[in-house]
Amino acid sequence: MSSKIYENDLLFIEVHESHIPWLKIFTKKVYKEFSECPQDLKLDIFNKLDIIEKSMISFYEPEKINIASFGNMLPHVHWHIMARFTNDGYFPEPMWGAKKEEATLNLPSFEKFKTILLKDL
Repeated sequence: MSSKIYENDLLFIEVHESHIPWLKIFTKKVYKEFSECPQDLKLDIFNKLDIIEKSMISFYEPEKINIASFGNMLPHVHWHIMARFTNDGYFPEPMWGAKKEEATLNLPSFEKFKTILLKDL
């Protein structure tokens, strides 16, 4: 389940339901590959990735930020941005991998993070 939190003429950002902070950036127009995207869209994606990553680092102080673009199951250009923690249950494996243990996270409010983030986007 995802919910849209931001959009402009070129892209939109959704929250991916998870126990970690996880956002996804989608192009509004469907492109199968990043190389098909026009330059202004590419720049906007990278700008939003940069803002989200810096915001997650500042607010959550994660062990690592993971950024991924697969699109194998959904051939629509999109990027995943995830704040990762050593106690998130999957670390250091990807969130798509096998769960190693129960998460023991006590994170600040996502709603507060979202409010701060949206001011910068």
